[in-house]
Amino acid sequence: MSTVRIIPLGGLGEVGRNSMVLEVDGELVLVDAGLMFPEEEMLGIDLVIPDFTYVRERARQFRGILITHAHEDHIGALPFLLRDHPVPVYGTKLTLGLLRTKLKEHKLHESTDFREIGIGEPFRIGAVDLEAYHVCHSIPDAVGFVARTRLGQIVHTGDWKFDHTPVDGQQTDFAHLARIAERGVHLLLSDSTRAEVPGYTRSEAYVGDLLESIFARAAGRIIITTFASNISRIKQIVEIAAAWGRRTSIIGRSMENYSKTARELGYLDLPEQALLHPSRIGDVEDAKLCIITTGSQGEPTSALARMALGDHKFVAVKPGDTVVLSATPIPGNEELVNRTIDNLYKLGAEVIYDAAVRPHVSGHASQEELKLMLNILRPTHFVPLHGEYRMLVRHARLAEDLGVAHENVHVLENGDVLELDENGARVSGSVSAGYVYVDGLGVGDVTQVVVRDRWALASDGIFVVVVGVDHETGRLVSGPDIITKGFVPPEDEGEIVEASRQRILEALNGAGPDTRAEVSVIKDRIHESVGPLLYERTKRRPMVLPIVTEV
Repeated sequence: MSTVRIIPLGGLGEVGRNSMVLEVDGELVLVDAGLMFPEEEMLGIDLVIPDFTYVRERARQFRGILITHAHEDHIGALPFLLRDHPVPVYGTKLTLGLLRTKLKEHKLHESTDFREIGIGEPFRIGAVDLEAYHVCHSIPDAVGFVARTRLGQIVHTGDWKFDHTPVDGQQTDFAHLARIAERGVHLLLSDSTRAEVPGYTRSEAYVGDLLESIFARAAGRIIITTFASNISRIKQIVEIAAAWGRRTSIIGRSMENYSKTARELGYLDLPEQALLHPSRIGDVEDAKLCIITTGSQGEPTSALARMALGDHKFVAVKPGDTVVLSATPIPGNEELVNRTIDNLYKLGAEVIYDAAVRPHVSGHASQEELKLMLNILRPTHFVPLHGEYRMLVRHARLAEDLGVAHENVHVLENGDVLELDENGARVSGSVSAGYVYVDGLGVGDVTQVVVRDRWALASDGIFVVVVGVDHETGRLVSGPDIITKGFVPPEDEGEIVEASRQRILEALNGAGPDTRAEVSVIKDRIHESVGPLLYERTKRRPMVLPIVTEV
């Protein structure tokens, strides 16, 4: 009996961290390996990636990684997986080019086995037969794919929308989708990011109209921030700037690297003399200059954030500048973005950021497009992908409205194992699929407990109690000495510290002269005596840290 398992490791119930295992008759293919930006309470965390334990434990059956497109929420976790599991990586020409640039930073580009795939050309990963088809998204060379199994065809859309006027001229190939549908679709897995939004997603051509209006009225420099990987948007901006007699400087390490790669591969064909090196910005008058930079999410170390603080090597924002945010803030990044906007206004710049006027459209399909995809492919089974849980549910309901049987619509959570065979489909358990935190050079060594402790320290401070006890008897011989950090103001500290000291002495000396207390017991007594007192006096719960020295 042929068995197919679908196991999402990330991207369901959240925005980002997109990654899914396709397991066909025991052979594993990983579809995407993305990252997620840390949420506000994840103090000190740089990135969040999927838990790849399931594929690590099945390394002998792990055949390769298929990348649908080169956005960070689909490729950002790859370096952390490829370090230990150097399996082949499959993708289109631009996707692999941008990925090679990214892996160069991790010194993995030479050891990685890159395998280019073509649109409509069959290929195999292990024993799994596959075919990629072109989709319109906010980056060129994005694909969905079809896996052909003994149960029937499985279609994964990747991130997509139906754009009839895309910047790269590559329209959706409806004929290709129709040919896929003719062979029957057993299971469709489809992007749900905009399943709550009625109607159709605007075309990328609409962005060009908004950019034109900005260039028409801006008298000084125009500074535009967008995602480094949004090659189509960069191409639009440079071409419109050239048409208005402006030269463009691209600033930001990731954007410079990605743009260079896209130009070398022929995906960013720009007008002659359109680009200007950042070091020559001062040689061009303001009315003849456009700057494209990173920092659309307010990242503290990004080029735009440094410009907003007056700390950039080449650009000092000044009155007369027009700063344009050509991106939507990722959920959780709003505060950082707003802080950057405030700083730009303080420097006298005009900032275009409001959703109604900023030159940005989503790369994801809205409800009417989702319905059209379902109507074209007519799947037997359906799984909504990529989005917060309410988005998945809305997409699932659309599928039911269009005729997919209720029992064949599966709203999964990360780690769920959807098993398909000749008898149907069912969730047959779950695997580990929690957050793995990247903190500096550490990957996975910061646990949820550590993050919780950081949050406790940040919200209520720390209360350190130092005591010395006799090595033989366990009796108190010095202290308690108390140190507080981030707990109460110094002027309020004396009374609380003295009351705590008396409470600790009562707890440690009240056990009787013949009692031999272990260090762990002494620490517990300190916790039990001080914690309730501190909450009673302050309504706060600082982290109580007992330090016991045996002398």
